[in-house]
Amino acid sequence: QLQLVESGGGLVQLGGSLTLSCAISGSSLNDLTTGWFRQAPGKEREWVSCLSRSGGTMEYADSVKGRFTISRDNAKNTVYLQMNNVKPDDTAVYYCAAGPPRVCVTGIPLYDYWGQGTQVTVSL
Repeated sequence: QLQLVESGGGLVQLGGSLTLSCAISGSSLNDLTTGWFRQAPGKEREWVSCLSRSGGTMEYADSVKGRFTISRDNAKNTVYLQMNNVKPDDTAVYYCAAGPPRVCVTGIPLYDYWGQGTQVTVSL
């Protein structure tokens, strides 16, 4: 059974930085496409970033491009989301997701496994 556990969320000041982690068990990262999504209060869950199975392709939503970086550590089987220059609109619950090996994808239905989420709150 594949499991994803996020960590690293918390309170961060406007313009600050935060790194989210997603530890995956039950499958190798080389056999998965992984992604980060977020859901703000009263809004639908939205795609933030994705990483292809090979790790060679990374994609970002326009709202975070240039500020967020997705990466992975194969030895730790962990995916990261480095968040820099955070803004109030970045406040949300962040979810890690994993799906079958393929190129980078953005659609929620294309991911079969989800973490429990970690709260990120940007303070002014």
